[in-house]
Amino acid sequence: MSSKRRVWRLARRPVGEIAPGDLVLTEEPLPEPREGEFVVAVRYLSLDPTNRIWMSDMEQYMPPVGLGEPMRGGIVGRVIRSRRPDVREGQLMAGLGQWADAILTDGTGLQPMPEIPGLSIAQAFGTFGVVGPTAYFGLLEIGQPKPGETLVVSAAAGGVGQIVGQIGRIKGCRVIGIAGGPEKCRFVTEELGFDSAIDYKAEDVGAALDRLAPDGVDINFEQVGGPIMCAVVERLRLFGRMPLCGMISTYNATRAPEEPGFWTRILMRRLTVRGFIVTDFAPRFQECFQELGMWMLSGQVKTRQDIRPGLERAEEWVKLLYSGGNFGKLLVEVSPD
Repeated sequence: MSSKRRVWRLARRPVGEIAPGDLVLTEEPLPEPREGEFVVAVRYLSLDPTNRIWMSDMEQYMPPVGLGEPMRGGIVGRVIRSRRPDVREGQLMAGLGQWADAILTDGTGLQPMPEIPGLSIAQAFGTFGVVGPTAYFGLLEIGQPKPGETLVVSAAAGGVGQIVGQIGRIKGCRVIGIAGGPEKCRFVTEELGFDSAIDYKAEDVGAALDRLAPDGVDINFEQVGGPIMCAVVERLRLFGRMPLCGMISTYNATRAPEEPGFWTRILMRRLTVRGFIVTDFAPRFQECFQELGMWMLSGQVKTRQDIRPGLERAEEWVKLLYSGGNFGKLLVEVSPD
C-alpha cells in the first residue's frame, strides 16, 4: 500500500464557472488506519451536478465543502487495509467520499456494494450510486405516473434522465426527452425507447412540445431550469406534477436569473412543486435497488456511463456537466480494479 495519496482540495469558492485554482490537486501522506478504520483504494469517482453546489456557500441540503477541505464526491473502491472487524480487505465499498485515489475512513457515508453478475462495477455504481434512486423515487413518488400520461424529461441522455424515461415507459407513459444534439436524441429514442426527443440546441422547445404534446404535459421531471423549464411548465396540464430534481443551467450563474428566483429555494427546501434531494429516500434505497436491478437484468432498463480517465483531470471533467458535454452518467476512472 502506498504511503501517499492524491486528493483534490477546494482552494476557493468558484465565481461563475469553475476556474483553474479553485480546486488544487495535492499529494499528501496517507496515515495508517487506526482501530475501527480502513483504507479504500478508489476505483471510480462520480461527478454530479451537485458538486458545483457543494463548492459554493449558498443555501443547500448539507454543509458546503470548507475551504482547504478535500472535495466531496461519490466513490466506489476496494478496501486495501482494514482495522475494523466487520470490514474485510478486498471488499467493495461505495458511498460519499472524496476526490482522491485513496481514502482513510471509519466507514461514515460508505456501505458495502454487492457485485452483481452481468453488471460491471461501473454499471452498478453508475446506476445504483445516486442516479438510480433519484430517478426511481423522483418519478414514482412525486411524479406518480399513470398509463397514458405524457412525461417530459429534461437532460434526457444524462445519468438520471435516461432512467426516468425508461421507468416512465414501463409505467405506460408517453415519454418526450429533451437533449442536446442529434446523437443524444437518437440514443434516447432508438436505444432507450422514448417516444420522441427534442433537440434543444436545434429547435424551439416550446414549439416542439406544442407539436408533440398538443394536449399538454402531465409530468415534468425537471433537471435543467431556465427557459427549458419555463417552456415545459407553461404546458403542464391541470393537476400536472413536477419533480424538481435540479436546475443545472443556473449553477454557474453569478446573478439571479430572470426567471422567478424562488426556484432554487424550492429545490433546497423541498417546497411544493416538489423539490427533492435523493437522500430524502435513503431508508428505502433497497426497494429501488431490487426493482431497478430486475429491470436492468431483464433488459427493460439500459444505462450508459461516460467514463473519463484520470483523477488528475477531474476538475476538467466535472465542467462537462454544465456544458452538456457528457453523454450518460459521468464517472472518473481513478485506478484499475
